[in-house]
Amino acid sequence: MNRLSPEALDGVIREFISGCGTDYGEIEVSWDEKYNRKKSGLERGPAVLLYDDETETTAIVSVHDPIMKKLGLVTE
Repeated sequence: MNRLSPEALDGVIREFISGCGTDYGEIEVSWDEKYNRKKSGLERGPAVLLYDDETETTAIVSVHDPIMKKLGLVTE
């Protein structure tokens, strides 16, 4: 199991939010709230960082996300 330092995790979350962010629909969500939601989600369960060489973007994905199974990264 690999873990990021708190500083590295903070940087990844900040980059993720500023790069692609997350769509919360019609309700505007502050940057701090987006950060706190993403960090809380990561604290609740295991996640992985997926890096795309083509787009040079990183996604933070829960291991329980259906995409993980589709990619063959988990078997459950």
